[in-house]
Amino acid sequence: MKARLNLTIEDSLLDNVKSYAVKQQQSVSELVEGYFKTITKPSKRKNILHLVEKLEKPDIAGEADLKDLYYKENAKKYGF
Repeated sequence: MKARLNLTIEDSLLDNVKSYAVKQQQSVSELVEGYFKTITKPSKRKNILHLVEKLEKPDIAGEADLKDLYYKENAKKYGF
């Protein structure tokens, strides 16, 4: 079952939306409904930013020379 929804937007924006809808061969209602479906659907994939935020933070001093630390770690690991 469909329900009626009233929106208030600027006239110039409405004109642009109507033109876009004609080009897409859709009605304005179909565009709005599609947009609402998109923003309310839960994401199946996790956002990369959320995954990065969950990573363990390294214990490195702020003014550490990362290049030097890299070479020292590899020297221990690979013996050079």
